[in-house]
Amino acid sequence: MTIHEASERYQIPMEILKEYEAWGLCGTVKKVMGAWQYDDQDLERLSMIMTLHDSGFSNEEVEEYMRLLLEKENTEKQRMDMLNRRRGTALDEIHLREKQLERLDYLRFKIQKAKGDS
Repeated sequence: MTIHEASERYQIPMEILKEYEAWGLCGTVKKVMGAWQYDDQDLERLSMIMTLHDSGFSNEEVEEYMRLLLEKENTEKQRMDMLNRRRGTALDEIHLREKQLERLDYLRFKIQKAKGDS
């Protein structure tokens, strides 16, 4: 499967595919007639990359995570630490949004109450 086919079929932005190729993480990807050919393992890795991006990882963090993943030996703790840090950040963002919603609801309540008092 070519880069364009992979992008279209799996809805993976071309920038992500080009990053993946530039990182040199695509060991089984072969260049055939000037075009990269992706196999199932590459598509699994790309799925992981998309998941990390969607979870808020920066490009640098995604690359680091993927390099650790491909090392396979004794990288579980490092990868878990990265995931835990991102999870903590996501929870902080959720709590901030919850506080914002509470404030908005309070302001809405005040308007509704004032409207009912008149």
